[in-house]
Formats: sequence, C-alpha cells, structure tokens
Amino acid sequence: MIVTLPNQFFPLLKDAAGIAGNIFAFGLFLSPIPTFRRIIRNCATEQFSGLPYIYALLNCLITMWYGTPLISINNTSVLTVNSIGAAFQLVYVTLYIAYAEKEKKVRLFGLIVAVLVIFAIVVVGSLQIADTFLRRIIVGTLSSAALISMFASPLFVINIVIRTKSVEFMPFYLSLSTFLMSTSFFVYGILNMDVFIYVPNGMGTILGIVQLVLYFYYKGSSREESRAPLIVSYS
Repeated sequence: MIVTLPNQFFPLLKDAAGIAGNIFAFGLFLSPIPTFRRIIRNCATEQFSGLPYIYALLNCLITMWYGTPLISINNTSVLTVNSIGAAFQLVYVTLYIAYAEKEKKVRLFGLIVAVLVIFAIVVVGSLQIADTFLRRIIVGTLSSAALISMFASPLFVINIVIRTKSVEFMPFYLSLSTFLMSTSFFVYGILNMDVFIYVPNGMGTILGIVQLVLYFYYKGSSREESRAPLIVSYS
C-alpha cells in the first residue's frame, strides 16, 4: 500500500500541473495588450515588430499538433494551452496587419502564409509516418526545438538588462509568468514521463529564474519613466 499509494496521485498531480501551466500561460498571452493598445491608439505600428507574434504562432501550432492524440497521448493540457495561444497570436497578427504600413502588411501576410504552409507540411508529413513511435519522436523533436528557441529568445533582453543595468525592457509580470508556466509544464512533463515537454520547459524554468534574479538586482537602477518602445523590434 505504501508503494502503490503515491502512484495513484501522479495523474492528479500531472493534471494539476497542466491546469496551472494553462493558467500561468495567460500571463504570457495577455502581455502584448499594452503594446497593441498603443498601436490602436496611435493607429500605427511605429517601431514595433510583428515577427515575435508570427514566430509564436508557428511555435503554438507545432506544439499544439504534438499535444493531439494522433501524436502523443495524455497531453491534453499541452493541446489546450497551445490552441489558446495560437488563437491569441492570430488576433495579434491580424491587429498588427490592420495598422501596419503597406510594405509591412504584405510582408506579414506572406509570413502568415509561410507559417500555415510549414504547419500543413508538418501535419501531412507526420501523418504519412505509419510508425506511431517514430511519428511522435519527429514531431516531438520539432516541438522541443521550437520551445527551446522561444525560451532562448529572452537572452537578447537579458543582454540588454545587463548592459544597461535597467529592467525597462523586461517587465516583471512577463518574467514571472514565463517562470511559473515553464515550471508547471516542467513538472507536468516529468509526471507524464515526456522528455519533449520537461526538457524545453526545464530550460525555460532556468531562464525564468535568471530573469527574475536580474529584475530584482537591477530594478532600483531602472528609470521611472521610459520613452522606449514596449517591445524591442527584431525586424
């Protein structure tokens, strides 16, 4: 009884971690709202880049596909959080295109088409693989690569924080949401024995800790008011 009792709690703990990850993910999904309020208010995208939302859309779509029963089992939380994330990114990209200059509109529209084509290739191509284990390995690897690169993207901002000794480019709640979401899915992946979930989210947890440590270390050095854009442009 002593040996089997803890095992009975694993599914409950896994589901709890997945639900927590979904909740904390909303902090990430809602974080661009101040940026788009400014875009809508000024009727212009200014120096903001639409590329982060395009990339986030591709990441959510691939990871969502990995979470479907056709690829992996018992990954409902992965499916739901990335489905919601994809919907948010589609809204953000649509708003960006609506207020962007003509050249940017054409560029972003072309990138959306490219994302959908890539996603279609991944879906159709993976379904051609009869071996379900190999199919999961291939899609899981793509999903992990997308997640790792997404979690690694704050390294650019971390470099700015260290160089400027200011956290104006690294909002606290965004860093906190990243840490909490990554940690939740790290635990979820371990309990689900899914290496394609706990490895990238483990890295995300470490980067989240680094961001929070830097925030509290440099927050006293930040300027009270900033005229800088809310998001650094990568375009």
